[in-house]
Amino acid sequence: MTLSSSDKSTAAAAPSAASDRPVPAGPIKGIVFDKDGVLFDFQGTWGAWAHRMIGALAEGDDALAQTLADALAYDRPTRSFRPESFVIAGPAHHISEALAVHLPHRSLTDIHEYLVTEAANTPLAPAVPLRTTLSALKAKGFRLGVATNDAERAARAQLASQDALDLFDMVNGFDSGYGAKPDPGMCLAFAEATGLAPETLVMVGDSTHDIDAGRAAGFTCVAVLTGVATEADLAPHADIVLPDIAALEDWLESL
Repeated sequence: MTLSSSDKSTAAAAPSAASDRPVPAGPIKGIVFDKDGVLFDFQGTWGAWAHRMIGALAEGDDALAQTLADALAYDRPTRSFRPESFVIAGPAHHISEALAVHLPHRSLTDIHEYLVTEAANTPLAPAVPLRTTLSALKAKGFRLGVATNDAERAARAQLASQDALDLFDMVNGFDSGYGAKPDPGMCLAFAEATGLAPETLVMVGDSTHDIDAGRAAGFTCVAVLTGVATEADLAPHADIVLPDIAALEDWLESL
């Protein structure tokens, strides 16, 4: 299901780079982050959210609650998403669509609005001390952005709740008009908005959707292990695998 603590400590022991993709020698000027599994610990935040959301939508019907959980590949006893769940990397509207099939008495619009509102208000589990980590990068002159398959409104509310929204030059969600990952639109929009060339930018993600989006945009791609995927899942795709975004500063200095 989720990475055990022993799995994470082993994976985080030493950053690894894909052998056929050299670490860039040129200057990096900007960093785009996925949100869930990168800025926020995925299971710690969204496992609890799903438990509350499924219970509310099922309205006391345990069989329906299990049906909704199965539709999302969510394990109710452990309150965590299974590794194969599309929720981990897919856009938020796919969750609404998957649940609406089993909730014929509620409209798709109503379900989606409920999920976005709950997401915006959900208690968060930051992967690292966000203000401290991001401020250190900002102080070194890096331009920062977010590219998430969550809704932009939810992303902004969550970042604001952690006193981190002002640190980002651009926050894009699947509904911001640039498409959803693995398409590169959100990454390319950040490059255009900042006036920075793609080869000077980094995409940081916890899934192959993130890495594929960054790769298609011409970014250097960094994977972190604060999501559900393991180092073995990510290393073949990313330029380097780090334990979390707190390790970015040292890695960037090493370039």
